[in-house]
Amino acid sequence: MAKDENRIIRDLTVGSVPGTLIRFALPLFLSGLLQMVYNMVDMVVVGRFVGTHGLSAVSIGGEVLQLITFVAMGFSNAGQILISRYVGEEDYERVGHMVGTLFTLLEGLAVALTLVMLFAYRGIIQWLNTPDEIFEYTRQYSLTCVIGIVFIYGYNMVSAVLRGMGDSRHPFMFIAIASVVNLVLDVLFVGPLGMGPLGAALATVIGQAVSFLFALRLLYRNRADIYFDFHPRSFRIHGDVIRPLMSLGIPMVIQSAAVTFSMLFVNSYVNTYGATAIAVTGVARKLEGMIGVVSQAISSAGGAMVAQSLGARKLERVPKVVGSALWIVAIPTSLFALVTALSTEWLFGLVSDDQAMLSMAVTYVPVAMVQYLGCV
Repeated sequence: MAKDENRIIRDLTVGSVPGTLIRFALPLFLSGLLQMVYNMVDMVVVGRFVGTHGLSAVSIGGEVLQLITFVAMGFSNAGQILISRYVGEEDYERVGHMVGTLFTLLEGLAVALTLVMLFAYRGIIQWLNTPDEIFEYTRQYSLTCVIGIVFIYGYNMVSAVLRGMGDSRHPFMFIAIASVVNLVLDVLFVGPLGMGPLGAALATVIGQAVSFLFALRLLYRNRADIYFDFHPRSFRIHGDVIRPLMSLGIPMVIQSAAVTFSMLFVNSYVNTYGATAIAVTGVARKLEGMIGVVSQAISSAGGAMVAQSLGARKLERVPKVVGSALWIVAIPTSLFALVTALSTEWLFGLVSDDQAMLSMAVTYVPVAMVQYLGCV
């Protein structure tokens, strides 16, 4: 694969395997960490300005949003792997076809899911056993987030394309932009303007929109590198790539769906214990998500490296990538879990000073952290 420092394509089939894996995964890790901080900002700001009821509403609203995002994650991850493989094979025509197919599929699904959720979100909130005292807050937060589905799916598509090409730096930059916008607007909307959870959701959607537009602009400016001309006729499902995308993407979506629905089923029972329990589990899940960022970053980076190596027929690198990924994940994940378990009271104190919430957290979180010790 020819090298050109001005291109967004990066050859992941050369150099030290651990070094390449860490360098490629580091921006992905920072992106994931920022994404979790981005999500935590809503809870911190709402928890401080609105209280436990507002915090609980954001927690349940996040669960509703999970019903939407797992589809985007499954197909975008599959698209990333296939793009990496085509880059390794130097089959750039199919790279362009995958970009057009992925964009058309995900944005089509985004529009369809938005329409479905506009009618179904209230029923989903009721199914989750949302207490009456936080129902209106939850409804406002969930409805506003539903409007941003098209931006979530669009950003996932662009990031998948960039990661597949070997570029992990720009997705980090776009998450950073979204995080700054979200933080500023969160404080403004929820604080001085007193918009509550609705303001937090609106800040999130605006941040997602700004991030997606910046990302889309980058793709357009580098359209020669991704072999996609952005002509309207190119935004379609291409027959030569849709079958492998479905073969790889559907199992990923089903896997994500199984995890998501099982968590929602458990949470529907947790929600019957009231606003304090909802708030504790909601914040705890965000902390767990921050720990899982390490494995997600290494998994994404490792998947791209393996796919490029397979495409370039450098099969000897594949077991080296897998072996390196295992030890790189295990050490920091265990460390983060231990620190979180020991710092539970302080971490929850950043979100709320509700003593009932803090008392419940110090018994819940350390037990939840056990599963991450030695996790690969």
